[in-house]
This record gives sequence, structure tokens and C-alpha cells, in this order.
Amino acid sequence: MSEEKEKTLEEVMEMLELQEEILQFTHFTNEDAWELGSIIVAEAKKRDVSVAISIRLNSGLILFQYLFNGKTMTNEKWITRKFNTVRETETSSLYLYTKLEKTGRTMSDVFLDEREYANSGGGFPIRIEDVGVIGSVIVSGLNHVADHDLIIKCLSRYLHIDEVPRIRDAY
Repeated sequence: MSEEKEKTLEEVMEMLELQEEILQFTHFTNEDAWELGSIIVAEAKKRDVSVAISIRLNSGLILFQYLFNGKTMTNEKWITRKFNTVRETETSSLYLYTKLEKTGRTMSDVFLDEREYANSGGGFPIRIEDVGVIGSVIVSGLNHVADHDLIIKCLSRYLHIDEVPRIRDAY
């Protein structure tokens, strides 16, 4: 790997860590899931993109789910794999992807079966301050960096946090 690419991946990892540090909740209820999910749906409509959205607790309970017309069971399978990744690693699925890219490791190197886990962005942890990760926000249907960025933009809006760094063209 080139030194330039390694530096870029390190910068992306730092930005992802910062996003997870900033975008934490003080509490998270079913009503929060509904409001956040509705914000993501509205933003996707505004962008005129077709995605599948799911908000799930670590137990697997689905608090919110919406699939735009044209989304299929394939998107549901991606959502489940991204959810499993976030639940297992307690980080965004894009963080895992970036970490593996940076280290040259594979999913099997970290004991994750690619049929059950996703090595791609689009899953983000719901972290409650002083508690930890209790669930995930997942988007599927765009390229994996755009899936991640849609979540970040909407989480920032929902939490009323303006200064969240966003990854647009890092890959």
C-alpha cells in the first residue's frame, strides 16, 4: 500500500472515530427511532435516492424499517449483515472496512464470516453516553460510503449537532 493511501485511511479512521464520539445519545426510545427513521426517509426523498433503512436494538428488535419502492430481499440481507457487524464490533461498519483496508486484513482474519457480516459502510452504532452501544442505524442501497454519509447527516440533524466531519470522497 502506498504511503499516501495509508495516510488517507488513517485520516478516515480518525474521522470515523470522531463521528462516533460526537454522535451519541443521552437516551434512545422507540419514539427516537421513529423520528430519526423519518428524517432519513425524508432526506432520501429529497436526494431522490432509493434506499432501505432499519433501526434495530442489539437484541435484534426492529424499531423502524422502511424500504423504498424497488428495494428487495437483497437489501434486507445487506441490512442484516451490516447490523451484525455493528453489533459485533461496536463501531460503524465503515470503520471496520477502513481498518481492514489499512491493515491488509480480511474478514476471516478477524473471525467474521462474510455471509453473516458486511465489510462495507452503512451501519452506525446507536451509542448512549455512559452506557454504550445499544443498537444500530442501517442504510442500504447506495454505495457504502454514501450509505454511511446519509446516516451521519441525518443523525447530526436529529441530535442538533452542526460540526460533525463527514466523509464524501475519501475512497
